[in-house]
Amino acid sequence: MVPARTMKGLGVALACALAFAACQRGPADAGPEQAAQAAREAAAYAQAQQAWRAKRLADLTRPDGWASLVGLHWLDAGTHRVGSGADNGIHTSMGPAHLGLFTVRGKQVGFVPDAMVTVDGEPQIGAAALRIDTDPAGPSKLVFDGGKGVATVIERGGRLALRVKHADADSRLRFTGLEYWPGGRDWQVAARFLPHPAGNTLPIVNIIGTTDMIPNPGAVEFQRGGKTFRLEALDQGEGSLFLVFADRTSGRGSYGAGRFLDAPMPDANGIVVLDFNQAYNPPCAFTAFATCPLPPPENRLDLPIEAGERDYRKPKPTTPNPPNPG
Repeated sequence: MVPARTMKGLGVALACALAFAACQRGPADAGPEQAAQAAREAAAYAQAQQAWRAKRLADLTRPDGWASLVGLHWLDAGTHRVGSGADNGIHTSMGPAHLGLFTVRGKQVGFVPDAMVTVDGEPQIGAAALRIDTDPAGPSKLVFDGGKGVATVIERGGRLALRVKHADADSRLRFTGLEYWPGGRDWQVAARFLPHPAGNTLPIVNIIGTTDMIPNPGAVEFQRGGKTFRLEALDQGEGSLFLVFADRTSGRGSYGAGRFLDAPMPDANGIVVLDFNQAYNPPCAFTAFATCPLPPPENRLDLPIEAGERDYRKPKPTTPNPPNPG
């Protein structure tokens, strides 16, 4: 379900865009057709942003979205009994009391279930070998609690960890909605792509303190207020450019550790359109169990980008009922 204040914000944005277009005054010889075209363009812009925001919210809050993340547990070499019961070596906050036994040898992970689970969609009875997230096929999905819980093995900084999500996570069920800066069409910026030599990488530190060398195909340069700004772009193998940046709003209305932006690959003329209205918060803005990359020093902009997502307002902690004075 889309929170009411999110839909209200989208409706206001659409109404403002239409009103702005209707009130625009072009050159003296501009006629009704030019005004109608401006209104159509404004409506198309507002509808595209509304569709993007709706999809962003749906992806974030789906049963296995980032808002459902409830645990990150390191799997060092050896055997680990995992579950929500107190007698486990690795204690999960949700799920069966005894999920199963994990065995780690190098990058190989074995699993023997102690509960009703599926692995990659098939009921698991005996031992299984689990893929990790660096495998070309992606990580094995270990599903429990009747489909509500899912665990995968990821690699970060050369270490393995068990990532656990659950549809009944408090962070998902009490999700407070997304808020946005005013933004506007002037935050859709044409940038120039500056390619790096093939194979170039950039060291990216993540929020848990480890560093990964990420493919860095080039940088993008754009103009704002008569000044030139530059961002290093990353390639995560998804056919687009990935930008991790901080700006003058970081910690001042935007998430303090920076934001993300996806952009298309450059066109035949080396031009990339950066739509800062679609800058979004990393998973770490919503959960303490994510491993988000931080902006490299090159991507800390001396510019307030008042577009895209604002900082997330987490729900207030639940408090127990006061004792009955009797």
